[in-house]
Amino acid sequence: MYTTLTSGLVTTAAGVLLLTAVLQSWRRSAAGAVRLLVAQGLALAVLVAALGAAHGAAELLWVAVLVAVVKAGVLPWALSRTATGRLVDRDTATRPALGVLGATVLAMFAYAVADPLRGADQTAAGRALPAAVALVLIGFWILLTRHAAVIQLVGFVVLDNGIAMVAFLTSNGLPLTVELGATLDVLLVVVILRALTSRMRDTHGGTSVGDLSELRD
Repeated sequence: MYTTLTSGLVTTAAGVLLLTAVLQSWRRSAAGAVRLLVAQGLALAVLVAALGAAHGAAELLWVAVLVAVVKAGVLPWALSRTATGRLVDRDTATRPALGVLGATVLAMFAYAVADPLRGADQTAAGRALPAAVALVLIGFWILLTRHAAVIQLVGFVVLDNGIAMVAFLTSNGLPLTVELGATLDVLLVVVILRALTSRMRDTHGGTSVGDLSELRD
């Protein structure tokens, strides 16, 4: 049963998730984009905990702890470290205004498409569903438009956060084992790709996908 507190927490968490995704589409600094993942992971954990409290599902509280540890701690840490130190990549080829414009258009599209899908569901979870769809679309947008490999990894995590958010909102939460398996899969992919980008920086002096595509044998 949703109360004023749980409804407010779900709405606030959804707003923070959407805001951080828009800011990530604007930031040129990979370090800044990664730091926003911490706030995004914490917001997702708060949303899961609020859903657990609303439905009286104690298991969701453990899932919220798992989400906070992995998505607000381990994943940002893995992305913010390189073989030689802290992350310093900047996506200088990206136009921040274009990134924000694209994210805004996608958010509006998500609300236009997802709002009819929730039908008569006027709960906090139903109202937050368009924000979850927008998060998925913005994650794809970051993947498609950014040139630095590290920021593309950030887009991948944003996409995963959006998918997880849709799943939590539409199914009243995922079992702990399912969320654990999905989170560990994402963590494994990020760690592997993080190692590859570190090797790219050591070998080629940067991680710009556009520059690397110009290399020839």
